Amino acid sequence: MNIQLRFFASVREKLGVTELIVSVPEQIQTVGALRQWLTGRGEVWAEVLAEGRALRTACQQQMCDADTQLREGVEVAFFPPVTGG
Repeated sequence: MNIQLRFFASVREKLGVTELIVSVPEQIQTVGALRQWLTGRGEVWAEVLAEGRALRTACQQQMCDADTQLREGVEVAFFPPVTGG
C-alpha cells in the first residue's frame, strides 16, 4: 500500500524532508503501526517519531489517533503539538 507522508515544523526540520511517498508492508494497517514502522528508517527517524514523544497526526487532513485505519493512497501528516505560521 502506498501512503503519502507530510511533515511539518520541527518534525520537517529534523527529518530534512517535507513529504514522501512510501510503500508500506500489508501488515501496517493503522497510523500507530505506520509511525512505529517509520522509526526503523534510521536514528533520526527513531528519535523524532519515538513512541511517547508529543506528536500530532492527521489522516486526510483530519486529526487522528494511532488507531486510525490506513488505506491505499491516504495522506498522513506528522507535526508537533504547537506549530506557528
